[in-house]
Amino acid sequence: QVQLVESGGGLVQAGGSLRLSCAASGRTIDRYTMGWFRQAPGKGREFVAAITWKGPTIFYRDSVKGRFAISKDNSKNTLYLQMNSLKPEDTAVYHCAATSLGANLHDTDTYPYWGQGTQVNVSS
Repeated sequence: QVQLVESGGGLVQAGGSLRLSCAASGRTIDRYTMGWFRQAPGKGREFVAAITWKGPTIFYRDSVKGRFAISKDNSKNTLYLQMNSLKPEDTAVYHCAATSLGANLHDTDTYPYWGQGTQVNVSS
């Protein structure tokens, strides 16, 4: 089992930055693909970014490319999401997730392990 705890959310003005962290315990994440998803009020959970354990290879949803950066520090067993040039439409609860699978990384069903989420609010 992998336990995940997110932190770093908050309120920021449009154009600002936040850095989310996801601390893992129970297992080391060096052999897990890790992802970030977000869920805005009244909407489904959507893929934001993923980083595979092998390579690694990184994927982003189109709307965050060039603004967000996913990374992980295996020595700290922690996943990060650096978010720059934030927009009001980035407002959501951000969740990290882990999987041992290597395909369909945009799909929530691929990830058996989830954190509770951290709220990000971007004001205009």
